[in-house]
Amino acid sequence: MKNLLLLLSLYSFTQNTVIAQVQTHTPVAKEIPTELTKHNHIRIDPYFWMNQRDSKPVLDYIAEENTYSNAFFEQKKPLINTFLAEFENRINPEETSAPIEIQGNTYQWRQIKDKDYKQLILIEKGKESIYFDENERAKGTEYYSLGDLSISPNNQLVAFSEDKIGRRNYTILFRDNQSDKILKDELKKTDGSVIWANDNKTVFYVKKDPTTLREYQVYKHILGTSQSKDELVFEEKDERFTVYISKTLDKSFILIHTESSTTSEISLIKSDNPSEKALCFLKREQDHLYEIDHHETGFFVLSNKNSPNRKLVFTESIPTSIESCKTLIAHDSETYLEGLEVFSTFLALQSRKMGRTEISIGNIDATNFSVISMPEEVYELGFSYNENYFAKKINYYYASFTSPSSIYQYDLASKNSQLVFQKKLIDPKFHSEDYISKRIWAIANDGEKIPVSIVYKKGTDLSKAPLLLYGYGSYGVTIPTTFSATRISLLDRGFVYAIAHIRGGKFLGENWYQDGKLNHKRNTFTDFINAAEWLAMAGYCDPNAIYAQGGSAGGLLMGAVTNMAPHLFKGIIAQVPFVDVVSTMLDESIPLTVGEYEEWGNPNIEADYWYMLSYSPYDHIRKINYPAMLITTGYHDSQVQYWEPLKWVAKLRKNNLGNQPILFDCTMTAGHGGGSGRTTERLEVAKEFAFLCHIQGINE
Repeated sequence: MKNLLLLLSLYSFTQNTVIAQVQTHTPVAKEIPTELTKHNHIRIDPYFWMNQRDSKPVLDYIAEENTYSNAFFEQKKPLINTFLAEFENRINPEETSAPIEIQGNTYQWRQIKDKDYKQLILIEKGKESIYFDENERAKGTEYYSLGDLSISPNNQLVAFSEDKIGRRNYTILFRDNQSDKILKDELKKTDGSVIWANDNKTVFYVKKDPTTLREYQVYKHILGTSQSKDELVFEEKDERFTVYISKTLDKSFILIHTESSTTSEISLIKSDNPSEKALCFLKREQDHLYEIDHHETGFFVLSNKNSPNRKLVFTESIPTSIESCKTLIAHDSETYLEGLEVFSTFLALQSRKMGRTEISIGNIDATNFSVISMPEEVYELGFSYNENYFAKKINYYYASFTSPSSIYQYDLASKNSQLVFQKKLIDPKFHSEDYISKRIWAIANDGEKIPVSIVYKKGTDLSKAPLLLYGYGSYGVTIPTTFSATRISLLDRGFVYAIAHIRGGKFLGENWYQDGKLNHKRNTFTDFINAAEWLAMAGYCDPNAIYAQGGSAGGLLMGAVTNMAPHLFKGIIAQVPFVDVVSTMLDESIPLTVGEYEEWGNPNIEADYWYMLSYSPYDHIRKINYPAMLITTGYHDSQVQYWEPLKWVAKLRKNNLGNQPILFDCTMTAGHGGGSGRTTERLEVAKEFAFLCHIQGINE
């Protein structure tokens, strides 16, 4: 609590000081028209200059915007403090994760009272000791992110990666667990992941391109040597592809994955022989995505070859083709196979059918499956941490809109599940049964049914209730319907919260994703608009109090729907929004650009250019009444550069004919995921809630 109160005190002091010294006014950005020509089409961008990172004009303008938004939130400080106090009184300050088993030892992540970061606790014979303390590692930094923490097979060493800027460039370090000393080995400019070979001295890691930040090289490092001596094991030269690494559950192979949005390839290195060359499992074939796991009898493969929702096949050795493998589970047009875990004596599959998740446990030959599911409409099931290949039980998580997450353990012998861990709130006034969740189906313009998950408090007068509608709809990502302890503060004030599972995600399978990308992208936006309209028409909210929220590609969604249906939304929260679609996708020096061609299109191709331009939020701002808008970003964002939302705000302000606030809040010490640490994270949420309540006229 001390840390939280200290931050609030500092927040209050700094805001009052700024306001006392600076006359707050609506920022007006200078215009330097820049002509952008492509396919004989000319666009004039008056704010193109904002991409000059670290220049004085850019930093001065960001400071001006932050001063303006700070003045707004200073006025809402009592409400912000109220939200923070509610979070503090609801969430256990020493909240823990479920215990996890790693190589015979038991660990548990634990939040520490008055501290921003977590500790990893080692539990041995009933005694607890601090194994890793993020708080100690974060000392003296304004931002801290632990990327990976990987314990050597003999438990004597631990490798861990850290980002202290927010750019997702991680440095890997090593610690001797007996002496507790950090070794001299230091691996810089990595993606953060680290995989041990079985010899306890060799690790594999992924390096990023220094300009585009694309993960493209896999290196092998031997402890005690300089990084400059590390051996390049794999390099992906096709800029559409990114690389990541993993290890099979049976610890037999280190896997090098290289994949684009549409195509993948996996290479293998035996964990017992890290000096051998990587061997390709199946060569890449356009539009073939696959993943593998290993068993002592062979390889299990999830493949989308002629199977959009994926099928499960088996091969005793590295196959000549996917067709040469034996089909164990055939393609099902209604069921998407999300994941696979292979154990010594059984298989576990995670699937989704009509949006509902299931876990199936079966024999190693993929027979006699038992299905784990829940009777509710709105919930999530998924694999929890399962590290023991020889286990006779499997851990899985259960979550819903109304209940904190739980971990269950399924016993193969009894075929029963047992609750082994559940997060609990410390607020005695909270009861899950006081809230209602359900799934409804909105109708899209083209007749498709759009699943929407909603939650609200019992007794809420829905006809007068404000609605916060969340959406994403890109990359095939499914937004899970999970519990939020902070969201309760909105529900208790009469809000309805909803997630629109729009096209572009895989909530309804692969075809649902394909129908919301490339030249079908506009379906994502119209689905969201139709979902909002349907909720109002069906009586689930006040039609005049609809708010929308989305981040990153979901920020693109926010920009698009704001242009397409500004009358529909009373307020918008756009987090790290991707809004300058055409200009960004024409700049191949920007992180992610080339690799994103298979998601959005390539504007160097004229047909793609015109289609992308048809919805690019920045290019379609016009003189209208825009709703109230809160736009947030991190200056070090590696995924969506800070200047996209900065330019967007400047252009919105110039063209807005209304009088609702348009706020830009840039955290100078953060990246794509926002600020780090519990205190900062909660403050960001409290400010978003205060913004919504201000627009809605709720002052307490």
